[in-house]
Amino acid sequence: MRITRRQFVAGTSLATAALALGGRSARADQQTVRIGYIADFNGGSLYAIAEDQGYWEPEGLAPDLKVFTNGPLQIQALGAGSLDFGYIGPGALWLPASGKTKVVAINSIGFADRVIAQAGINTMADLKGKKVGVPDGTSGDMLLRLALQKAGMTIDDIQQIKMDPSTVVAAFSSRQIDAAGIWYPLIGIIKKNVPDLKELAGSRDFYPEHSFPTAMVARNDVVTDEPELTAKYLRVLRKAMDYRAANMERSIELTAGLLGVSVENVRADAANCQYFSTAELVDFTRDGTVDKWLSGMNALFTSFGKLNKPLPPKEFYTADLFVAG
Repeated sequence: MRITRRQFVAGTSLATAALALGGRSARADQQTVRIGYIADFNGGSLYAIAEDQGYWEPEGLAPDLKVFTNGPLQIQALGAGSLDFGYIGPGALWLPASGKTKVVAINSIGFADRVIAQAGINTMADLKGKKVGVPDGTSGDMLLRLALQKAGMTIDDIQQIKMDPSTVVAAFSSRQIDAAGIWYPLIGIIKKNVPDLKELAGSRDFYPEHSFPTAMVARNDVVTDEPELTAKYLRVLRKAMDYRAANMERSIELTAGLLGVSVENVRADAANCQYFSTAELVDFTRDGTVDKWLSGMNALFTSFGKLNKPLPPKEFYTADLFVAG
């Protein structure tokens, strides 16, 4: 596929954002911590805040941030030993549920995912036999399957085309596909080229029966073999979560600076999720709410045939570490 100037500029912006925080060298008294994130408010806000507020230095950490386009790629990098921590959306939670990584913190409840279609396609039923692009194993994939299920259909009723997120943007914009399971802010980019697109389904349509948590994850052996590093990382996250909960507008501005995009775009992106303070997440962990969220995701993954026997949340969410602070 030919790379357009728009795609080149977008890629350059991501690379610049990565260098903004990823290129800092650790001092002799600091430990480098390798962290994956996605270039949106959910994935980047806590790290933009931590950098601005100086949360890393007291813990003796130097963050090496690396941009990824989705969660499953970060899980691969964690498994290969090239990352210590990462960020995943709800669609990738089947990977920790299969034992490939640990969830160390819940980040938000997401409402960013949509099933979008070209003009003239008005319902999920209209997708029968149509070409639908979706990044495999992501929240867009999960929402697509859920919306099909609600319409009495399955993934076999469409022509599913697996592609990475940037290819979905290009393919939908050039009308090479009829529909897509994808998320904001990428949908905002698509709308500039296809302003008459239709939103057939959204993650908010299934809430609160189905809640879609985003999460911070750690490599399994980091949790078991480097408990102090994990504790330091979580202390940084907790401080940043509280700052974000109390200072949303400033958090949006800081994230825009990290990502190299406009404040307006990040503000629209941030509106697609629900965020919490540390105290709220601790309470949700203790009263079983987080367990309910993660168990609900397990049930979805099982019904979609993604997992046969997912691990119970207590085996992949390190609740005790998050609560300990």
